[in-house]
Amino acid sequence: MSLLTRRRLLRRAALSATAATPAAAALGAVTTTALAGCDDTAETRDRTDPAEGPAGGLRFPTGFGWGAATSAYQIEGATKEDGRGESIWDTFSRTPGRTRNGDTGDVAADHYHRYAEDLDLMRDLGLRSYRFSISWPRIQADGTGAPNQRGLDFYRRLADGLHERGISPMATLFHWDLPQALQDIGGWESRDVAHRFADYADAVFRALGDRIPVWLTINEPKTVVQNGYLEGHHAPGRQDPDAAYLVAHHLQLAHGLAVRALRATGGTGRIGPAFNLHPCYPADDTPAAAEAARLYDGYENRLYLDSALKGSYPADVLADLGPGSRMARGIRDGDLELISAPVDLVAVQYYTPIYVTADGGTTRRWPTSEAQWQQIYPDGMYDILTRVTRDYGPVPLTITENGLPTPDVLADDGTVDDAGRVSFLREHLAAVHRAISDGVPLESYHVWSLLDNFEWAEGYDQRWGLIYVDYPTQRRVPKRSAHWYRQVIAANAL
Repeated sequence: MSLLTRRRLLRRAALSATAATPAAAALGAVTTTALAGCDDTAETRDRTDPAEGPAGGLRFPTGFGWGAATSAYQIEGATKEDGRGESIWDTFSRTPGRTRNGDTGDVAADHYHRYAEDLDLMRDLGLRSYRFSISWPRIQADGTGAPNQRGLDFYRRLADGLHERGISPMATLFHWDLPQALQDIGGWESRDVAHRFADYADAVFRALGDRIPVWLTINEPKTVVQNGYLEGHHAPGRQDPDAAYLVAHHLQLAHGLAVRALRATGGTGRIGPAFNLHPCYPADDTPAAAEAARLYDGYENRLYLDSALKGSYPADVLADLGPGSRMARGIRDGDLELISAPVDLVAVQYYTPIYVTADGGTTRRWPTSEAQWQQIYPDGMYDILTRVTRDYGPVPLTITENGLPTPDVLADDGTVDDAGRVSFLREHLAAVHRAISDGVPLESYHVWSLLDNFEWAEGYDQRWGLIYVDYPTQRRVPKRSAHWYRQVIAANAL
């Protein structure tokens, strides 16, 4: 990796890391408030009133999979119960200065004990699909060996409860909670960890494969790379560009090995990766901006899409990293064949566009949410969905995350009026509908998130859920957006 590339990647990381500062969070709160009221006409107020229900007349395909999503570390709690081992997020969040207010996932939304109540909330919403993650250290405390039966039993009860309520389970194998014992031997920098992941996946497939019809392998490998190894504000808290892209390769390899493991069981479950995809646009009409945006897109999107769906890494990214990079040296014969093993679907997670300047930096074009990195641009959803279908063929797609944090407050009358979230979801679902109408084979949509939860480095300051969680009491309160979403699901229309 050249010194210029190293400096550019670290500069990008430094710019992105401002999202974790209190000042940036405060600015985000202002812009979210502006978003909530930016189209507050009489017509909009009527359309977003839960009592009125969907009014746009946009019907979705029969059987469309309306859902919501969570992840294990963000909601489960019970971090020391029933044989669960330590994860890197236990270590990271308990390290002073790493998370806002020193928050941890030790209790989170206490879903481990309250899952039956949460299942009833899902039923009441009318969900047809629920995307959750399985905690690797709950299944293998140190990331190796025989699976922990108590951990498997929890997910078996969860899956059975979903089926009893007519909700289809969609399980993610890895949502960032790597067993700490594996980090101690190198974490995702170690090729061996990709093989340990395949062993873990095999154990889960064999125990739960008859109950879970859809599997996702690795959640957002790009976020592990960028936030965990470039910016350092996610576990394991590194700032090492050369290590980061070796990690990217091993995460992609782990995906491919898990796909192979599922096929070897002879099970009928479907499987695919979960990528957070950010459409990258030139910030102006200059050739330099177009060129910079193309390379930026390589790091953001094509690095993961091309390797999983075409069996090759983007030549421009490999050239930019250089032949001496740890990633380039870590690719072995047969790796890309494994990584590109045929999948049954691809999960797309969309939050924000990126506007790239001629010098490779970024600029803001649209209002942001409380998450300062998130620009509100619904057309980006349409653009990324149609781009995946155009560039990679008619592989079935599912949206497994889309949402935003809003400054939710529990009112004296026991309600939460998150009008900004309703506006956001309505406009993004309109873009989803347009993509389907234009031929995108999209099967389902999952709001992020079902519940307010532990939002990684931001702790509990940001609320992303359809359902408000009063953390001191663990009381659940459906927000205005939950009532609205329930009516969209019932009508199968926007």
